[in-house]
Amino acid sequence: MWKTTSGSTGRLLQLCAGYFACYVLTGIFVKVFTGGHPPRMSEMAYLFNNTLGGSAVALGVVFLAGWIRFKSNRLVKLGPLSVPAEVAYIIPSGVCTAVVIPTTTLMYTLPISVMVAMVIMRGSIIVISRLVDAVQIRQGILKKRVYAEENWAVVFALLAVATNVLLLPLVSTLDAHGFQASHLLGFKPGAAKGTFDFIHSPQAMTIMGLYITAYMIRIYIMNFYKNTRGKGVPLDNQGFFAIEQISASVTMAALVGVFFNLAPAGEWAGKAIADFRGAVQGPDPVAILSGVPYGVLAFFSVFIFMFKGRTATFAGLVNRLTSLLAGVTATLVMYFMFHSRFPTVQDWLSVLFILVAVWFLTRAEKLRIAELATSG
Repeated sequence: MWKTTSGSTGRLLQLCAGYFACYVLTGIFVKVFTGGHPPRMSEMAYLFNNTLGGSAVALGVVFLAGWIRFKSNRLVKLGPLSVPAEVAYIIPSGVCTAVVIPTTTLMYTLPISVMVAMVIMRGSIIVISRLVDAVQIRQGILKKRVYAEENWAVVFALLAVATNVLLLPLVSTLDAHGFQASHLLGFKPGAAKGTFDFIHSPQAMTIMGLYITAYMIRIYIMNFYKNTRGKGVPLDNQGFFAIEQISASVTMAALVGVFFNLAPAGEWAGKAIADFRGAVQGPDPVAILSGVPYGVLAFFSVFIFMFKGRTATFAGLVNRLTSLLAGVTATLVMYFMFHSRFPTVQDWLSVLFILVAVWFLTRAEKLRIAELATSG
């Protein structure tokens, strides 16, 4: 085994490797189950089954490994019980997790192009992470500074996630001036048409708003917890994960009950709700098993976001860049295994920007390791 220590670069690379592998498997399973290969499963049905499997894995590990024994700054009395004071804000983080999980799939059920909306949702995490650092530095919670290299990595990471937003309108503009950019890059004429339709959709804007708001609160809470450990109190990420996952699972169970019994079945929501209700009434064991890598992925994702000794900017970038590379890798695997589409020009341009961002992060990591060594 590759032995590493808490807070080391080696431990970070291990988390990234696990996150990458699980993300690739998750991406492949999504395409296999919902991408048209018979028998095709609807996005809502897959969401229910996959989330059920993933939550079962996460909760199983939490209870079997005893992570529920949380190492707290202080205990407070709640009736006859003594509970960690941190529960007051970790439970809301779990509620936010329960909002984040379904919103991506919900966006894909809309009868409009949501490509640009998804780019904004993913890129927002990078921006939020940087804002959280700025806020917590001003509050005196974060004692570290954000390196210039981290800021440059933010710039190139945003370019990586924004390739679809930037490239397609540029191609359309060049086409309009007679440069035939679509033909040269292999796009269909008018490929950018409808990419900003989501702005006029109340459903799309509501889903995107919920996703961004929930992630903003969650990332702030994660870093508030990480940056406010008392003297001698260890950073118990496993305990944080345990409480958050239990809270998220309870919230999602409640949401399932509400949508199953009370959700209207009209207009856009009609088919989506019908598919969801069908999945609840008849779970698919194979689709539930597809949630295993998704459940394992949750561990790596949270532990990267909360990685010891790093800023929210750095950790958020590592999380997002790893997922972006995994997404392109999953597309390549699907191409060679199932003859799905080959990665587009945007995908390869995104990879180029990712590599530049990773280079800046590598420089920032060397500086941070030296800083941590000096501070003891």
